[in-house]
Amino acid sequence: MTDLTALSYTAEHEWVATGADVVTIGITDFAADKLGDVVYVDLPAVGTEVTAAEVCGEIESTKSVGELYAPVTGTVVEINDAVVDDPSLVNAEPFEGGWLLRIQVAAGATDGLLDRAAYEALTGGEA
Repeated sequence: MTDLTALSYTAEHEWVATGADVVTIGITDFAADKLGDVVYVDLPAVGTEVTAAEVCGEIESTKSVGELYAPVTGTVVEINDAVVDDPSLVNAEPFEGGWLLRIQVAAGATDGLLDRAAYEALTGGEA
């Protein structure tokens, strides 16, 4: 089980596991629950340059279509093919097997992310 307090978060309900210069990104359990059953995930291709706070993909559920925002600026270095093949992993394992992509970050690109307490305050403690 992932230590949720070790992750960073965005107001758009993405989580970020920071590493040296590559971060792993997914959507939170709160977002997955609100979306309902995820049936389709559209992720940027490896090599795509993404900019923090801009749309970089899409997540479709039985309830709605949601946009995926890049939480950091950088270059996509890996996407989770397992999630593309089986989008239900986003619901079943949002912090483990349901991760979405990995981005090599630009310098200072993780500034402005929220910690777990701030994210829980944002979601009214439902996170």
